[in-house]
Amino acid sequence: MTENTEFKYSLDMDLESLKILFGSFDESVAKIEKELSVDITDRDGKLNIYGRERDVKRATRLIIDLLESSKAEKKLDRQKLDYGLSLAREDRADVLTELDKDVICRTIQGRPVKPKTEGQKIYVDAIRDKMITFASGPAGTGKTFLAIAMAVTAFKAEEVGRIILTRPAIEAGEKLGFLPGDLQSKIDPYLRPLYDALYQIMGAESFQKNTEKGLIEVAPLAYMRGRTLDNSFIILDEAQNTTPGQMKMFLTRIGFGSKAVITGDLTQKDLAGGTLSGLEEALKVLKNVDEIGFANLSSRDVVRHPLVQRIVTEYERYEKRKTEIRKRYAKSNNNL
Repeated sequence: MTENTEFKYSLDMDLESLKILFGSFDESVAKIEKELSVDITDRDGKLNIYGRERDVKRATRLIIDLLESSKAEKKLDRQKLDYGLSLAREDRADVLTELDKDVICRTIQGRPVKPKTEGQKIYVDAIRDKMITFASGPAGTGKTFLAIAMAVTAFKAEEVGRIILTRPAIEAGEKLGFLPGDLQSKIDPYLRPLYDALYQIMGAESFQKNTEKGLIEVAPLAYMRGRTLDNSFIILDEAQNTTPGQMKMFLTRIGFGSKAVITGDLTQKDLAGGTLSGLEEALKVLKNVDEIGFANLSSRDVVRHPLVQRIVTEYERYEKRKTEIRKRYAKSNNNL
């Protein structure tokens, strides 16, 4: 038992719920016990939670919401548990249930696609409500995948007539030389992440069929020049690698009946040294335009392996320390 055990709460649990909660080797329960300073036992179909009253109430609320939001999948994934624990410490575990209600669509395998964090929920709602949405944040926060899910949903509902996915064709810190093949085979490696997301959500066969009809287009950003894109759902991915001129060109292509989502990670620019990012400039220039939505995702919204979240967090701390050192250095020089 933990020290200062003063309170106990019991939950009636069926076998399926216990399987979801305990998982493999009781890992999930052990983590809840450690993070929320409680003890949890399972006896005769009852889950008993012991500890200080505040901790027991937090753990109880979290367990109820975790089970409610995990019924469909019949398993508790680690990302949901970790995020739920962070919410429980703020007495906001009920957020999980609200997130679970927002199913955007289903993948070709039938798995629901929905926002998994509050940041992602804000992002998805902005796409629904605004004509143009900017999403900035680190890798693994679902920027591209959720945008494509929203695009496919709008396309199937006939809210738009076509989907256009684009990104700047810039090498990620490498010189790949002259690639063999025709023009399409040369640019496909840059666009592969977009293809992967589309295949996962709508299936390769449906994607190919709609591509042949011209209803889905995946192309480099340079192909957007000179066009007016009406009745379309347009996604500009990796926008941190656009120049200010390219960003302005893209934004002025958007026509009537269209939606546009611009995604990027300002910490992973592949532009030549000293070149201003079009995304960075646009976020400053357009910040006061009410018709445009903005979603600023952070390490807390990373939904890949927990180690990825830790890596992103450590890089954020490192960059923050560097910025503080630069400011102190500049201040000391000004005082000389």
